[in-house]
Amino acid sequence: MSDTKHVVAIVQHPPAMYDRAETLRRAVGWVDEAAAAGARLIVFPETFIPGYPDWVWRVPPENYKLNAAVFSRLLAGSIDLASDDLKPLQDAAARRSATIVCGIDERNGAYSGTTLYNTIVTIGQDGSILNRHRKLMPTNPERMVWGIGDGSGLRVVDTPSGRVGGLICWENYMPLARYALYAQGVQIYVATTWDQGDGWLATMRHIALEGRCWVLGSGSGIRFSDVPADFPFRDEIYGDVKGEWMNEGDSVVVNPFGEIVAGPMHEAQGVLYAECDPAKAIAARRTLDTAGHYSRPDVFDLKINREAPGPAAFVGNGFAATRKA
Repeated sequence: MSDTKHVVAIVQHPPAMYDRAETLRRAVGWVDEAAAAGARLIVFPETFIPGYPDWVWRVPPENYKLNAAVFSRLLAGSIDLASDDLKPLQDAAARRSATIVCGIDERNGAYSGTTLYNTIVTIGQDGSILNRHRKLMPTNPERMVWGIGDGSGLRVVDTPSGRVGGLICWENYMPLARYALYAQGVQIYVATTWDQGDGWLATMRHIALEGRCWVLGSGSGIRFSDVPADFPFRDEIYGDVKGEWMNEGDSVVVNPFGEIVAGPMHEAQGVLYAECDPAKAIAARRTLDTAGHYSRPDVFDLKINREAPGPAAFVGNGFAATRKA
């Protein structure tokens, strides 16, 4: 465990919706900027690459033509972790010796290739992917876009910045999901989100107090003017609200005693910095350790399934063509 103070950075800039290559190019630039400012842990928002499907909150599901066109664009820009799609960001992590936590739209390339997941990946300082967590339950109309995740990524990983774990948006309202991270000694708790406002900020403070951990609330500061001109059905989706904020951001850093030490970054785009000391999370648990001396395993029993089920199991080699002699 690290007990060294370090700088963390939360990137609150817009992606290039839904352009994977351009979004990655921008992300690498912000990694370089944050690392040059001394950041060792750099966090990007929910589904930053290639962008959040905000249209599901605006377009009725029966509008098949519009939904199909926008989904196809999102799918084309998504990330297949079995390929080199994320390599530019992994290379940047290795080049800058930085740990990166980033939200992505993940394409399930190993099976059908068309199902997407709301995923956060943790990239180590050597560029390797330390963890992949898929959102357990997409919220309301999000289920029209993303598949339901599993418990395989409910993990906390050791990094030079401390023990890092995270949940996505309204997963942070799931007490058992939070407890799964507390039980693994999370010191730096990352909450990537599309949410914003006073209620969300209160949740970030509550989690810090409950888990006695640093909380990095990573919001999405996006204007309607950030939606590219060639975005499918742009005027139909956003025509009545151009020039206003699509998401006000509200990225924030909270210490293990529930005190806001940086942010909230409201209606702004930029990089939010704060100094973190993982040792404070250890010290704060002297009085309250929800998964330690303040737990009651004789009364409560929590089991977490970390299996990652697939859609089918194929047995045998099947037909194999033979060549005539």
